[in-house]
Amino acid sequence: MSLRRAEDFLRAQPLATAGILLLSLFVIAAICAPVITHQNPAALNLQARLLVPGSGHLFGTDELGRDIFSRIVFGSRISLAVAFSVVAVSLSVGLVAGGLAGFYGGWTDILLNVYVSNAVLALPGILLAIAFVAFLGPGLINLILALSLSGWVNYARLVRAQVMSIREREFVEAARSLGASDLRILLRHILPNIVQPVIVQASIGMAGAVLAEATLSFLGLGVPAPAASWGSMLNEARSHLFDAPHMVIFPALAVTFAVLSFNVIGDALRDSLDPRIRLASAP
Repeated sequence: MSLRRAEDFLRAQPLATAGILLLSLFVIAAICAPVITHQNPAALNLQARLLVPGSGHLFGTDELGRDIFSRIVFGSRISLAVAFSVVAVSLSVGLVAGGLAGFYGGWTDILLNVYVSNAVLALPGILLAIAFVAFLGPGLINLILALSLSGWVNYARLVRAQVMSIREREFVEAARSLGASDLRILLRHILPNIVQPVIVQASIGMAGAVLAEATLSFLGLGVPAPAASWGSMLNEARSHLFDAPHMVIFPALAVTFAVLSFNVIGDALRDSLDPRIRLASAP
């Protein structure tokens, strides 16, 4: 996207600007966490437990005296790492599976789209992730693999549909008549023409990954302690919902704003990249 087109996009999508700013804040917090806060997110201080937000502790402290602000800042590392990793793994598998199914069709399509995809979709994704993590144990790598286990199907079906609609186009037939290999046709002629809807799906998929990570951490199946995670912070705050509501409010807001930023950016990209929507909104 050129600089001029990016400026037009941001001018036409004010919500996207807000989403990008929100996401930028989380990315900066994840990268510069030790600079933003000097508090150790795992340091215990029982004498300072359940302090309300103030100058000493911007977001207050939890039941073990840990600084909530530092835990939220360091927790953004886990959430963003899971979001980008899950989408990267799911998208890679989905591109291969969907590309092969859509390009070759026949038994390849039946095997990948009918049998494998339907078998994965037969179980809810979150239940499959819970079973996977419960079997292998909590951990960042296991969490990413668990969420990718069912996440690739949506990308595979999207890529399959896009490839099937493009594989019979004239420029693909021309490349085939000139002796181009199947791999070259897929990489040089088909993939660039399906990248726009894939980017939109990936952006929205990151929001789902953040929410799924928070859910698994809330259930105790995320990254183990003492690592700070927004979901585990919400789980720890359940017993202090009324006497220390700040323990719930700030992690919940962090999850909400992170998911909202990805969703807003995904919706704005969809509106910007879809030619039918652009024509309908044109003066």
